[in-house]
Amino acid sequence: MNDKERERQIEEVTEFRFQIVAELANPYLSSAERKRLIGQKASIEYDVPGSGRRRFSEGCILKWLARFRIHGKDGLRPRSRRDSGSCRSLSREEAALLINHLEAEPSLTAIAMLRRLQAADLIRSTPSSSSLSRLIRSAGMDRTRRLRMQSQNKNLKFDFFTPLECVQADAMYSVKIPDEKGKLRFAILIAFIDDATRRVLFAGFSFSESSLTFEAGIRHILAAHGRIGRLYVDNGSTFVGTQTQRILATLGIILVHSRPGRPQGRGKVERFFRTTREQFFSPLEVKTLRGIEDLDRRFHSWLESEYHRTPHRGLEKQTPLEAWVEKAHLIIPLDPAVNLEEAFLHEASRRVHKDSTITLEGSLFEVPSIVAGERITVRYNPHVSPGRRRLQILKDGQFIGEARLVDSYANTRVRRNDMNKQIEIADSEPAEEPSPPRRPIDNSLSASRFDVVPPADDSEDQDHAHQETDR
Repeated sequence: MNDKERERQIEEVTEFRFQIVAELANPYLSSAERKRLIGQKASIEYDVPGSGRRRFSEGCILKWLARFRIHGKDGLRPRSRRDSGSCRSLSREEAALLINHLEAEPSLTAIAMLRRLQAADLIRSTPSSSSLSRLIRSAGMDRTRRLRMQSQNKNLKFDFFTPLECVQADAMYSVKIPDEKGKLRFAILIAFIDDATRRVLFAGFSFSESSLTFEAGIRHILAAHGRIGRLYVDNGSTFVGTQTQRILATLGIILVHSRPGRPQGRGKVERFFRTTREQFFSPLEVKTLRGIEDLDRRFHSWLESEYHRTPHRGLEKQTPLEAWVEKAHLIIPLDPAVNLEEAFLHEASRRVHKDSTITLEGSLFEVPSIVAGERITVRYNPHVSPGRRRLQILKDGQFIGEARLVDSYANTRVRRNDMNKQIEIADSEPAEEPSPPRRPIDNSLSASRFDVVPPADDSEDQDHAHQETDR
């Protein structure tokens, strides 16, 4: 096994352990519920990457949970590699493929499924019938049990009690409206709804499904309301971004994906979209809309004045706003030490060129020459245009400075033996300045009125316009 394969196996084991302890780290779990879940997880036999099938004791799971709380996901990385020490008739990939196909077609026998996969050239090994039987039994996938699981596979209604314990999110294509260039495009609504109270915590329109909009909604909820226990979403590209998953892991938020082709699991948000189509979009005169901002204003007027104040059958005739106020004292506030601005920065790994420059999204940035030729990590605000970004530079997890846009003309005046020094020349454009903190109460805790991204500074344009008027 080479270094690349070994690193991949370490990542797989880390992700496997995270899947076990992530649910246990939910701050809304009581001690009794957490103990019950640990007992359940200790009684299950898992298919461990690189180690085969095995069980884990409650003490082992508790040790992983303690490491996760202290060090985050990095605390779950295995400290040493362990070989499986056994030879199988089927490779791990072939065994997993066989098990997955048997789960999808439980009425088929293991031998029949093996022959089908061999005919399709997906499995090339020829295990004996006894080896195949042992594999199926160890996986808990004997035919009788598979058929029983198929009959029990149905949708079960679930409800959470505490606000923010579970938040469902999804996107919906609505109506076509003109964009800034006058072209008609679908306005896509992304909404976050609280499972316990049916209150819409964030909603906003855009012309594209972007993970940045999803991250903006998460940040709004954390800043305006409190800690999120888990997020329940589908498998769309909006919700599976690498940067988004890294941010949620850092904040300790569990991201749960519904099974493909089964939207019933996200029933609350799907029902909200149905209500939105019937009560808001149906009577809406689309031709009167002047743009996406106009649509957003009308939607939030309906949301706050009608939807949140209408009795809900699933809440025993309470309104979502009444249910939220009644249980608001159960919400766990966000730790004051958490810096949301830092937490939602994106990261990228770059190899520094010999001329002490890196490229990020088509823009060339200059970094201190002490890291020339080395690999670094840069952190940046994705909502700010590349020309105005401030890039933080990290080497081996340590902050070593900031990068700036390359000014080729300014570099002609720098002496070659002074390249290690910071170049004190004003940038062509001022970097973004941190905006003063805003309280959630200033925004009336609306579903999307909390400004996540500071507005662009157009003071220079206004001064220029005044000068032209004076002339």
